[in-house]
Amino acid sequence: MPLDKAATIFGARPYVAQMSLSPDAKRVAYVGAGEGQTSVLTIGDLAKGELKTITYTKNDPLDLRSCDWASNDRLVCLSYGLDILYGKRVSFTRLFALDADGKNIKALAAPVPGNSLRSSQYDGEVIDYLDRNGQILIARDHVPGESTGTIVKTSDNGIGVDLVEVQTNSGHAIIRARETADSFLSDGKGHIRIMSIDQVDNSDSGNLTGRIAYLYRPKIDGGWQPFSTDDINNNGTQPIAVDGDLNAAYVLKKKDGRRALYRVALDGSMKEELVLENPVVDIDGVIQLNGRVIGARYTIDQSTAVYFDPDYEKLAQQLAHALPATPQINFVDISRDGDTLLVYASSDTDEGRFFTLQRSTHALHPLISVRPQTEGLVLAKLKVVAYKSFDGTEVPAYLTLPPGSSGKNLPAIVMPHGGPESRDRWGFDPLVQFFANRGFAVLQPEFRGSTGFGEAWFLHNGFQSWRTSIGDVNGAGKWLVAQGIADPAKLGVFGWSYGGYAALQSNVLDPDLFKAVVAVAPVTDLSMLRKESGGFTNEQLEKARIGSGPLLDEASPVRHADRFKAPVLIFHGDRDINVGFAESQAMTEALRRAGKQGQLVRYQGLDHQLNDSKILTDLLTRSDVFLRKSMGMSAD
Repeated sequence: MPLDKAATIFGARPYVAQMSLSPDAKRVAYVGAGEGQTSVLTIGDLAKGELKTITYTKNDPLDLRSCDWASNDRLVCLSYGLDILYGKRVSFTRLFALDADGKNIKALAAPVPGNSLRSSQYDGEVIDYLDRNGQILIARDHVPGESTGTIVKTSDNGIGVDLVEVQTNSGHAIIRARETADSFLSDGKGHIRIMSIDQVDNSDSGNLTGRIAYLYRPKIDGGWQPFSTDDINNNGTQPIAVDGDLNAAYVLKKKDGRRALYRVALDGSMKEELVLENPVVDIDGVIQLNGRVIGARYTIDQSTAVYFDPDYEKLAQQLAHALPATPQINFVDISRDGDTLLVYASSDTDEGRFFTLQRSTHALHPLISVRPQTEGLVLAKLKVVAYKSFDGTEVPAYLTLPPGSSGKNLPAIVMPHGGPESRDRWGFDPLVQFFANRGFAVLQPEFRGSTGFGEAWFLHNGFQSWRTSIGDVNGAGKWLVAQGIADPAKLGVFGWSYGGYAALQSNVLDPDLFKAVVAVAPVTDLSMLRKESGGFTNEQLEKARIGSGPLLDEASPVRHADRFKAPVLIFHGDRDINVGFAESQAMTEALRRAGKQGQLVRYQGLDHQLNDSKILTDLLTRSDVFLRKSMGMSAD
């Protein structure tokens, strides 16, 4: 396929990013990509087969992320944006409601009396849609204000839970606001049963300590009692959902070094039972449908769903059999009467498509594809492999070969994931598919420092344990060569965020291995990364996560530009709040001073995700040209 066509197809943002089903199952609402950075809300009439665009955002300053039905005729939407607050660029979210025809838009923030005394960064989160009759429970940020010279009581400062009428934004408090409250869990029946409290230090700014206390209510209208504690390293017990029918909470906590799922009674006895564990990986979490827990999920090679309800287990199996090209089944939404399900099916060669399933008649109706541009294309399959790293440890990975290739002596790319507190998963990846379409083999290593494989695999994270993590990344490249898959003269590395850091730092560890380096929004200097957290309440946590001492020099590619032999291409948005744009500037300048080849492409006005189809198309185009030139290949 020609480069311009491939870059346009795989650089496009998803046509559908999120979808929901109206309570009466007559309509769907979905948020998808418009031109450039535009996000569009579309309503689909299932009976008439008609689509209507009702609103959109241009990421200036807000980007529409999701819309869910609060009743048959009204939706609640979440938008995201960036702004300057107290001299820092920060993210913020805003909740609003609107009718299904786009009219009667209402912000759902808690009202502020008089002049607000602080800004609200995250104004609210829906925690229970109840029976979707127009009333919802929102965890809202209550901002104190000044009215007639009087400051609002401190009890109205922080996160609390309000019952809100979405037509008017009128409502009242269910749980009074607390300054250190962070989140709440409902039982799906309108009762708040669990609350999390962030533990802070005694400083004036109230820095987060990384410790969390959970409280619960044994009686739905009773007082709060201690439930559990946890920390940022998951050394405690984390409640993640409440089952109102069972009067129990589902929690994650470690068992034999991996996170397992337990059920804890909320009747005051705190009786605990093991629900699900896996000897290889962590349990990812529970599967919920309209507030009800129906199963749990873990990922070894592919994501595996374990349903507690045998009806859903049977449905998932039947759907996977009926849709063999998209066997990964997710139940997204359900009608009020329980008869109609919104289903999402996907695979490694299909980003996904939505269906409605009528349970009483077993009628399955296709709705829309997430990436219709790939219809009819022969796409590459992901193969699960494992390779021995530098110390003999077997590292799992996903290998993708170009369709129709021999699988031997190919140009190849190692693609480490971001995070580093993350992992790759079996499924469709537009970056991987682009490079495979262009003739490259792609290997995605689950290097040590990845999450999901237990605490022993995580080590001390990919920064503090960088020699092991990056050693595994380089081991992936060496394995490709040893297996005859990669031509050693045509081996490159491509990464985004921490993956970009790994791509750069791999050359510090072994300058002769890779012949080209592409890094998108990379960490390049750990000292700079530490400073970027300055002034935020998680500053001390971030500094502890990143590390200190000699590590800051040893683990920073910007300090070792003289070791690079391969040319480097860096992409970065200049409004990035995850990794400062200045880090890419510093890396490019360090390479220049060392007499090395380095180029920086600056994307103005974009953040870490570069959420713009034109920009992503440009990034893929430039990357392909750069890799081919660096590897001595023809341009197309």
